[in-house]
Amino acid sequence: MTSPRFQLERVHGAPVSSEEILTDMRRAAGLAGTTVLSQRLYSELGKYDPTTASRRFGTWNKAVVAAGLEIANELNISDERLYENIMRLWEHYGRQPRQAELGRPPSLVTYGAYRRRFRSWMHALSGFVDYANSQDLRPPNLVEATSAPKTPRDPSLRLRFRVMKRDNFSCRACGASPATTPGLLLHIDHVQPWSGGGETVEENLQTLCEACNLGKSNVL
Repeated sequence: MTSPRFQLERVHGAPVSSEEILTDMRRAAGLAGTTVLSQRLYSELGKYDPTTASRRFGTWNKAVVAAGLEIANELNISDERLYENIMRLWEHYGRQPRQAELGRPPSLVTYGAYRRRFRSWMHALSGFVDYANSQDLRPPNLVEATSAPKTPRDPSLRLRFRVMKRDNFSCRACGASPATTPGLLLHIDHVQPWSGGGETVEENLQTLCEACNLGKSNVL
């Protein structure tokens, strides 16, 4: 089938509608595989200049909300959410994340939020490490059955980081790591199953890649 003989092209400088801007913002977010769209990311993947959206909707964040997406440079983000984002990147790359990596998926928070809170990326990393190494104050579940675990099934962010750091962000079964295998997913696994009374403590947890974790589940 031949392509149409005549095709309409947008004239340079012609006005763009609000819906066209929002549609393209959603398209750019889809290409990046994220629901969080920063101006920097849109500058790389979008058809229009971010300032076009800012002028049309009042601010960039208002345009993001109008597109049904999530704000990247949100103000007053809690320390816990900032630390969760650092952990997300640390797991994804299998190493200490870099400042430049805050501007692309899977990061959900841009560098500006860390600069406002911690003044620099290194101060943010230092704060995260201190937080992760501090005592976990999550209380145990109060259960009557003595055979049931006294700890929650899911490890806290602090405990998750300590286990993965201990295991060098590598699978304990096959040795694979996101640092050498991009896209590899790591899981925190109970050596003695939680359902069988195994506690959610560092000694009973190990890092497994998704394939080894699924393989273990199939054997059990």
